Amino acid sequence: MVSTVPPGPRTEAPAAEAPAAGVQGHPYEPQADRSSPNRNLTPISTSLDAEGRLAVGGCRLSELARTYGTPLYVLDEATLRATCRAYREALEASYPGPSLALYASKANSSLAISALVAEEGLGLDAVSAGELLTALRGGMPAERIVLHGNNKSREEIELAVNQGVTVVVDNARDLELLAEIAPGRPAPVRLLLRFTPGIECHTHEYIRTGHLDSKFGFDPDRLEPVLRQLAQCPWAWLDGLHAHIGSQIFELEPHRDLAGVMADALALARSLGHPCSDLNVGGGLGIRYVASDDPPSIQEWVSVVAEAVAEACRQRNLALPRLLCEPGRSLVATAGVTLYAVGSRKEIAGLRTYVAIDGGMSDNPRPITYQSPYTALLADRPTAAATETVTVAGKHCESGDLLLKDIALPATASGDVLAVFATGAYNASMSSNYNRIPRPAAVLVHDGIAEVVQRREQPEDLLRYDVIPARFSPVPSAGATV
Repeated sequence: MVSTVPPGPRTEAPAAEAPAAGVQGHPYEPQADRSSPNRNLTPISTSLDAEGRLAVGGCRLSELARTYGTPLYVLDEATLRATCRAYREALEASYPGPSLALYASKANSSLAISALVAEEGLGLDAVSAGELLTALRGGMPAERIVLHGNNKSREEIELAVNQGVTVVVDNARDLELLAEIAPGRPAPVRLLLRFTPGIECHTHEYIRTGHLDSKFGFDPDRLEPVLRQLAQCPWAWLDGLHAHIGSQIFELEPHRDLAGVMADALALARSLGHPCSDLNVGGGLGIRYVASDDPPSIQEWVSVVAEAVAEACRQRNLALPRLLCEPGRSLVATAGVTLYAVGSRKEIAGLRTYVAIDGGMSDNPRPITYQSPYTALLADRPTAAATETVTVAGKHCESGDLLLKDIALPATASGDVLAVFATGAYNASMSSNYNRIPRPAAVLVHDGIAEVVQRREQPEDLLRYDVIPARFSPVPSAGATV
């Protein structure tokens, strides 16, 4: 553990200098909404130290970079806990029945995050054996875990069933495997049934999951036959229904529409003899990546969902189910900051200036995959005037490895630390070893203390699972170690 801010007061940002003419300003902004972190550009503990340098969780970012190396994932514990509590308290305040928020761990799966989320009283959804094992070993109770997936293996289903985890039935193959695995056990297997509700929303086509043309869930016309099939399976206990309409959504109306569709399905399931005490509406609430983004607050989102479900059940004379939701991005994204060291620079007169950093698409594949924008600042000069527009390029051998296109920054120099915000979701979890680059370390910061929660991979680690056929005769290069 390392404390990275010397004793002394930390201050809020002074007013930023006026940006140079023709260059968009990009000053540090103090937090606007501590109760709903998804609406902020930076973690809720972000501040300036006495020298005007950025700190998160009481830890100076440039000192974290020097201590732990770059690229470096930084997670703010205060933001993570505040977001967990925002969901839990909003559900308790808005929904008249029982409720549970499940962390969608695909956003960022680790032992530390699983332990923190469990401490805060949330559940968790997993989509693989790896995520499931991480949750269990991180201390998440099995009864608060659900296993998703559109192509679960026998081993994954067996692991979930053996641990007492609820299995989300996504397709006919899931039913076939469960029919082979579940009979003869002392208790029925707890299930949720996923279906596509046929609701469109305005988000990237790759993250729309509620419309009919989706790889996830049973089509609506298959719902009744599957419910009748499950009613004949003594090994199955249908806890409830699941649907999900997408991700990074700013609209609220689709969630109102979803409540009615799911209430109709709930009425059908109960009429066929299934207890169906749970209704899982998925997640999808967006976050603020750039200043122009304006997502609903957690409280607004939960209130709309809760009121819509309660009203839909009232209209159909249904007893209230337990309301489940699955926040992922909106729970963890704003807590994350990624630190990079600036390296080379290329100026193309009249066209573009490239500033290269020591990471890129292997630690954040979202820009090249989704054209996702981000907010970034120089860690030690966050309020300096923006004097140029540059494109921040990664170090990978791809022309498309561009982390930030046309961003306004102060003049940079080799060795400067660049802080990129809202990287807590789908950065570490989607990272790769492209170009055989090791994955970054991750640290959790709180009260001036930084703790490593994921060790940095080393080049030698990338060779652990390589095997040279015995018939080859390799000659190792002398001194080929890093």
